[in-house]
Amino acid sequence: MKSKDKELLITHLFDAPIGEVFDAWTDPEKLKHWYAPDGCTIAYKYIEVKQGGKFHYYIHHPLHGGAWVMGTYVEILPPEKLAFTIRITNENGDVTDNLSAQWPGEIMTTVTFESIGSQTKTTIHEAVSEAEARKTGAYAGWIMMFNKLNKLLTGQLPE
Repeated sequence: MKSKDKELLITHLFDAPIGEVFDAWTDPEKLKHWYAPDGCTIAYKYIEVKQGGKFHYYIHHPLHGGAWVMGTYVEILPPEKLAFTIRITNENGDVTDNLSAQWPGEIMTTVTFESIGSQTKTTIHEAVSEAEARKTGAYAGWIMMFNKLNKLLTGQLPE
């Protein structure tokens, strides 16, 4: 049973074939161009896109400051599925305070990809409350990133 108080679920239809969309999620050079909400910058300390691989990045918002984020790729099934954990850390990788008291220490994020003609339906599922994701800005952040990714995939955002 799905419940909005236990999960975040967002679906987006991209104007690109499944292989290109999946590649944009797994190519570190492409991630640098879209994997941050509008106005934010992202810098990877390291990223190893493979099952069991880890990533550590710093995301900075001009008004709200920055945060270090760390995670592990739990499952990579090209081009249909990508699952990874994310948690707020410091630069050394130590877990720090979360966005709010209701925000989990570690979030499992699962992204699925489905071909629909020449387009790709992408669904993101996170084990975090949708209400909390809306309150912290995480929900709006995913929408902005999906819009940036669509622009990258259609050549409207420079690589």
